Amino acid sequence: MQAPARRPRRAPTLAACAAAMLLASACSSLEFKRDTQTSGTFTSCGWAFTILSFDIPKTAEQIARENASDANLANTQVTDVLVVPWLGPLDWIFDILGVRYCRIDGTWGFPGPVERGESASPGSKPGS
Repeated sequence: MQAPARRPRRAPTLAACAAAMLLASACSSLEFKRDTQTSGTFTSCGWAFTILSFDIPKTAEQIARENASDANLANTQVTDVLVVPWLGPLDWIFDILGVRYCRIDGTWGFPGPVERGESASPGSKPGS
């Protein structure tokens, strides 16, 4: 008598797929530094997972740009963009399976006078 054929269990496979999807989700961060009361610099970062040319949930650059845009700061200007890994013509290799990181640096606001730690003493005249 032959033993019945064993069927693979689906629960571990489904659990592994669910864990992979959770780990593959994107994340981002945003940091601001104030130079004056009305201006400063920012750094926005984004991570994305790519499988078969589909970026989950979006490209890393879109995530970083939207993160900076969601802060709703006036006069936001991007000064530098870094995308890693970036292989130029061979970039299709990472479209099969990969993780991308993007960092966007820039300025925000309207520059004004730089604040100093010293303040005028009571009764002093400007320029004295």
